[in-house]
Amino acid sequence: MASYVHRIEVQYSRDPRLPTRTERFRSLGFPLRELHLVDVYTIATARRDFSPEELSQIGAQLSNPVVQRYSVDRPTEADFDCAIEVGFLPGVTDNAGTTARQTIEDYFGFRFGEGEAVFSSQLYLVSGDLTPETLQRLTAALANPLVNRVHIRSREEYAGKGMDAITPFVHLHDLQAAGTVDLDLPDAELARIGKEGILDPGTGERRGPLALDLAQLHAIRDYFRGLGRKPTDVELESLAQTWSEHCKHTIFASAMDDDVPRGLYKTCIQAATNTIRKEKGDDDICVSVFTDNSGAIVFDDEHLVTCKVETHNSPSALDPFGGALTGIVGVNRDTIGFGLGAKPCINIYGYCVGDPDTEPALFRGKNRTNPILPPRRIFEGVVRGIDVGGNCSGIPTPQGWCYFHDRYVGKPLVFAGTVGVMPRANNGKNLHEKQALPGDLIVMVGGRVGKDGIHGATFSSEALDPASPVTAVQIGDPITQKKFSDVIVKEARDLDLYRSITDNGAGGISCSVAEMARESGGCHVLLDRVPLKYPGMAPWEIWISESQERMTLAVPEEKIEAFMNLMKRREVEATVIGTFTDTGRCVVEYNGEAVMDVDLDFLHDGLPKKHLITEPVETAYPEPDFVCPDRLDDLLLAMLKRKNICSKEFISTRYDHTVQGGHVLGPVQGAGRVQATATLTKVVPGSMKGVGLSQGLFPSYSELDPYRMALAAIDAAVRGLIAIGVPLATIALLDNFCWCSSDEPERLWQLKRAAFGCYDGAVNFGTPYISGKDSMFNDFSGFDADSNPVKVSVPPTLLITSIGVHPDVTTAVSMDAKFDGDIVYVVGETGEELGGSEYLAHLGIEGGAVPSLDIETAKVRYGRMTNAIEKGLLASAFPVTHGGLLVALAKVAIAGRAGMDIAIPGGMRTDTYLLSESLGRLIVTVAPGDREAFEEIFGSDAHLLGRVGGETFRVSAGGKTLIEQPVTTMETAYKAPFGGY
Repeated sequence: MASYVHRIEVQYSRDPRLPTRTERFRSLGFPLRELHLVDVYTIATARRDFSPEELSQIGAQLSNPVVQRYSVDRPTEADFDCAIEVGFLPGVTDNAGTTARQTIEDYFGFRFGEGEAVFSSQLYLVSGDLTPETLQRLTAALANPLVNRVHIRSREEYAGKGMDAITPFVHLHDLQAAGTVDLDLPDAELARIGKEGILDPGTGERRGPLALDLAQLHAIRDYFRGLGRKPTDVELESLAQTWSEHCKHTIFASAMDDDVPRGLYKTCIQAATNTIRKEKGDDDICVSVFTDNSGAIVFDDEHLVTCKVETHNSPSALDPFGGALTGIVGVNRDTIGFGLGAKPCINIYGYCVGDPDTEPALFRGKNRTNPILPPRRIFEGVVRGIDVGGNCSGIPTPQGWCYFHDRYVGKPLVFAGTVGVMPRANNGKNLHEKQALPGDLIVMVGGRVGKDGIHGATFSSEALDPASPVTAVQIGDPITQKKFSDVIVKEARDLDLYRSITDNGAGGISCSVAEMARESGGCHVLLDRVPLKYPGMAPWEIWISESQERMTLAVPEEKIEAFMNLMKRREVEATVIGTFTDTGRCVVEYNGEAVMDVDLDFLHDGLPKKHLITEPVETAYPEPDFVCPDRLDDLLLAMLKRKNICSKEFISTRYDHTVQGGHVLGPVQGAGRVQATATLTKVVPGSMKGVGLSQGLFPSYSELDPYRMALAAIDAAVRGLIAIGVPLATIALLDNFCWCSSDEPERLWQLKRAAFGCYDGAVNFGTPYISGKDSMFNDFSGFDADSNPVKVSVPPTLLITSIGVHPDVTTAVSMDAKFDGDIVYVVGETGEELGGSEYLAHLGIEGGAVPSLDIETAKVRYGRMTNAIEKGLLASAFPVTHGGLLVALAKVAIAGRAGMDIAIPGGMRTDTYLLSESLGRLIVTVAPGDREAFEEIFGSDAHLLGRVGGETFRVSAGGKTLIEQPVTTMETAYKAPFGGY
């Protein structure tokens, strides 16, 4: 216990963030005059006290003397009405506190010991007329009770003494031992263990979900009966992690109906890639697919690039900031853990959330208890989480998107991805290959283990309900991760100091060590050697905790000294926790006692096989019937303001997309700064090649036609890269399925149709899948304001990410209109396909025909696009997606801040032609001098629409004006919805 506690408060002399902060909370309905923020550091030591002079030196180190001032053990003086201090609960990762501690250690040249720490908190000094109810609402907006502690004082209570100095140390029981679990129970009790967890003998409460069904529990019971003993809690928890839907993807792996005996993954995703690779032969771009932490394709003769996209949905529903942050730093580790280590060079994000302007009354408990976080809180939290993860790691984040729908209010979808780059070989050794060998030492590097992240994998395998465990919430530490990332991929890898590496992600070391043990044939772990954040953790907690910023490596014994010395020099904690063996078993000891001894074959392949049955879904929506307005000016401006179409520049500018110096085509383009669908980044210095990224997602199509939805997502992802000049032959795909209610036959039928759409789309385009991920139970189960049971399921959602290699970034084409007089074309055909469109959503109408796709025709078209770009014939190119032709034309005009004069053909209702979301189309602008060469390439597939010029956007049909709007008015509408963020 700390004997000496001191509090340092740092505030701005003149806070530049004050007006923005205050206005943000006013926009949420709080009657504030001012909202000041003070950064607080509470220093707790046991072995030594700091003198007043030393504390003053610390204050100077933790503040900027030009714009800030600090006080030591004295409350900040200010004029306010109420003080609200927000800090972290015990055990929650405190990055600012850790950085402050390291600053003090470096300055004074000593190290804090056990029971000593620096804790950060934020003190809000509020001026305004707040009622008790408003104060409670403000506190809820400032803090998340799952991770934060809150203390409130009035001006009178604060006077003279300020806030208390609180030291949130974790206090646990003394050394704990493993216990056994009796599975010789009635099925009802077994089912409860699977759903709620093991009954803890110490507390009498359940430990949290195992996500094991009865068949799986019976298999585990029978296995241990064969051994003549009961399983330990370590063994049962370990099997639950390894067999979880999150890790084993049991739904995609299971037989389905009579026509998919090998499961959807092998039948659709893997089979598509195998077919494409066989057809391409020597032109195969794949290097490593489906077997490692990321997938990899050829970049050039000396390098390969990797890509992986993950989801962090359930944690983000509880703590949006921590969920998104751990999502992005986790997928960074998937990159570091590919082969022998790739360097993270590009980050990717994507958010499916509820409308941030709504506050649905949904609760996890009855009687309005445990409310869900409002969509705005979730949205702002996940945006900030990816911000901190990417910016603090020095990784550019150019590629991403946002999608809003009311059915994401209970459980948001948060996608996080990373591209990596690495040499193909080093000293004659292929760097994408790895294998732990018997006798190699098991080394854990990075952060320490705590209770945060327990049951993360099993938690993510179930629907979100009132029993969702708080321990599943984590906060990442990108600074710690950056240090070991650099030393691994920049030094240890090329010094050949280890044989294998993987991320400590889902299931912690229980999964990482056991996965690597398959390479060698076994493992022997000494669990009491694992470094902990605090004493008193139980063996099962240490084994399965997903505490962040950790990797597991296989280091040959003869190289351990050199490896450990390197880690020490780079201030990266590394610990030998066991040995890889060839015994065929996973053996774990704790204080000399075997707490786990399980066959690797049973651990990885012992889960019972399922046979899933689907039930076709008939869509019964009538064809929409509505009147087309004579003028479409108001409709255009309303469409530009739709949240799925409007500018999210506040995200793009918050995320550093130019760090590492590879920026070519960024997230916003043109003088009007319009959101692009594809980005282009150089990842190898000196090379003219670049990595193109794009994505496609159409959840609104899913309930109408999941097969066409999948084709639409693939086409949009591919077309985005085609538009910037990436050839089709260099493009690979990643699939991310986020489904709901995956135990319902109707939802499984939709999943099956989408998976077959994925197969057909990839095979016909010749674009292999190199990686993927699925998340199967994205449902919220809770109560409405009247305590009625409510289930909110996300729309069946499929994200397709495309990655491709641009042969020469100097020829890349951006989206913005460039010059007056340039000719505007739409390449591709427009059909009457409004089903699931943004237009019908704007009108509040369901139904209609989902766009279809002729892939063979599209392939020819995309080849022509590549040819035209290589010849320098296109001034701009932009794919037509959400919002149809009208929105695409408007965005091209806004981006260039250039007017257009557009005439559309007859034969179709004007609103249908302009707002249909038919696939395969692109808007291009062409210099008049290149018109003949352009039309020679495209022929009748290119349809002349008009010209660029002036400051007004005009659209007419048959000589009748439909739209006439200043481009500046359109830009204002486009940027209005999130202009205050």
